[in-house]
Parts: sequence; structure tokens; C-alpha cells
Amino acid sequence: MTALFDPFDLKGLNLPNRIVMAPLTRCRAGAGDVPLPISATYYRQRASAGLIIAEGTNITAKSCAFEKAPGIYSEAQVEGWRQVADAVHAEGGHIFMQLWHCGRVGADAILNGEPPLGPSEVNDDLDALQVYGQMANGRYARLAATPARAMTLAEIQETIADYAQGAANAIRAGLDGVEIHAANGYLPHQFLSPGTNQRSDHYGGSMENRLRFLREVVEAVVAKVGANRVGVRISPFAGYNNSRDTDPAATTTAVAKLLEGYGLAYLHLADTNAWAGSPDMPQLLAATKPHFSGSLIGNGAITPEAAQDYVAAGTFDMVAFGRPFLANPDLPARIRQGGPFNDPRAVGWYGGSEEGYTDYPALG
Repeated sequence: MTALFDPFDLKGLNLPNRIVMAPLTRCRAGAGDVPLPISATYYRQRASAGLIIAEGTNITAKSCAFEKAPGIYSEAQVEGWRQVADAVHAEGGHIFMQLWHCGRVGADAILNGEPPLGPSEVNDDLDALQVYGQMANGRYARLAATPARAMTLAEIQETIADYAQGAANAIRAGLDGVEIHAANGYLPHQFLSPGTNQRSDHYGGSMENRLRFLREVVEAVVAKVGANRVGVRISPFAGYNNSRDTDPAATTTAVAKLLEGYGLAYLHLADTNAWAGSPDMPQLLAATKPHFSGSLIGNGAITPEAAQDYVAAGTFDMVAFGRPFLANPDLPARIRQGGPFNDPRAVGWYGGSEEGYTDYPALG
């Protein structure tokens, strides 16, 4: 029987276990959105994961929903991420970077006075969009989202190129691969959903057209770094950031069919609604498994016991944990012995310094 602690061959990366650290936005970047040494410490502490998927990382200065999130579009950012990758590798770990463009989710206050860019000018639900900034006192607070502007065709092509360059920069910084963030109501998800994509050109309308942006992003990134170093994360059922998909099952199936032919490292299924007590994993799996034969990662309020059952049954090849890794830097060791587990503290989730970030104790 396959177990969580069995090794896994991820397209040539030999992972020591099937426990994945999910991407967690923590907002500790310094000036110029450059990762600081404290982030190298944070990820090094968690390097016993079979795979770390690092936090959402902006591919352009035109993307920002969380102030102080890191970027991967400048040389200084590449050098900052090199410290992180070196720290993880020194502990024998593996790390992918999540490539992030927030699209219509943003505010001009943290976008240098510019409006957010989305597929369409859908702005009647700004109070549903999750945008955060750091106050002068260092605390993090929710900001009012500001109206988005529809991207021009030239801006779409520029953004696709930004994904490819971000991927190349991540590999140059020493990370082992990248994950395209197509979940949680961010830009690729916005193009997929007819509720947020109301374009009348070849990027909108039919399912085929709404898939075009994700397809072109995947192809551009794969051409830069190779399919074996690329994953994709989706959450078509998620209510987060009001993605407004009227038929998420059909979207899931269409995405699974699209991605089947690329030979990607994995597809990451995020059951985001599970944290609100409304799990969608059965529907996600039913719409995905018949159409995607590659490696699958499951995520979304999954307990260690359920994770073992998923892996043993062959439902998932790996299982990603988010909040448990936030509070338990040595989570695999704690799972192996059945606990004890630190509970996440309310302080320090976003922004700040060591408190709530690198000060959670390890066993012993």
C-alpha cells in the first residue's frame, strides 16, 4: 500500500515523501518586493516537505493583491530567491515557485496609482475582492479594491511573456520548478470564468476561447523551462475573489483535457471552499480524474489521516498542507509520530517579521 512517506519520482525529482507544503502568502518581502533572508530561514525550516510550493510571486509590478508579496521580475528579486533556494537545497529539500498575476484583484494604492488589469471591466463586486496592505504601524489590513481596466491584446501578450520570463528567472534563481497559479479568482481563473471574462474577441465567449489565455501561458512557460518543471493549480469551484463561474464542473473538465497533453509535473487541485465548510473535492475529482492521467496534488482542509487514505487509494500522488505547515515547520515528522501539532496563532499571518513566521517551535 502506498503511504505518505513513500518516495515519489516527480519527473526526475526524487521526493522523499508525498507531503507538500502548499503556497502560503506571507508578505515579508523588502524594498522592491525582494525576498529577505528571513524568508530563506522560513523555507529552510520547512525543507523536510517532499516538495515546497513557495508563496504566490508576482510576475510583474502590474500585479499586486497583497502588499509586500515577493516578485520575480527584477535581478534583485532573483538574487533574493537564490538565497531561499540555496537554503532549502542545503537541507535536502525541493522547491517550486508559484507564478502569480492577480488580474482584476488589486488597488491603485499598491499599484503605483495604476488600475488593476483584468480580462474585462467587471467592477460591480469590488467589495468581494481580497486586497491587503501594510499600515504605517506594521500591521496588515484589508484595502478597498479599485476598478479594473480590460487588458488590450498587446497587454495580454505582454503578460504571457511575463509568465515565461518569471519562470526562467525562477529556474535561474535555483528553484526546481514553477507552478502557474490559475486558482482563487486570479488572472488565469478570471479568463476561464464567463462571469469575469466578457470579452468578444478570441480570448472570450466560447469555452475554447476562455481557455486560450491559460493554454498560451502554459505553452510559453513550458517552452522556457520544460514541461517536467511546470505545475498548474486550479480551483474552479472556489468562491474566493468571486470568480463567478456558472458551470465550474465543465471548466474543470475542459482544463484537465487541455493540460493532459503537455506532460506537466503535476496538476494541483485546490478545494478552497473546504475551509468555509463547503468541500467540493468529490466534484473536482469527478471532473478531473477521467481526463488527466498525470500526477495530482490534493489540497484543502485535508487531515493527515485523510491524506494517507487518498494516497493509499491512488486518488492523489501527493497531498498539500497549508495552515498546518504555517505552524509546524517540521510537519512531516509530526505526522509520522501522530503529533503533537502547534496551532496557528492569529498574529503574523501576513506582514511583520519573526513573530508568527519563523518562531514556531520544532519537535525537541
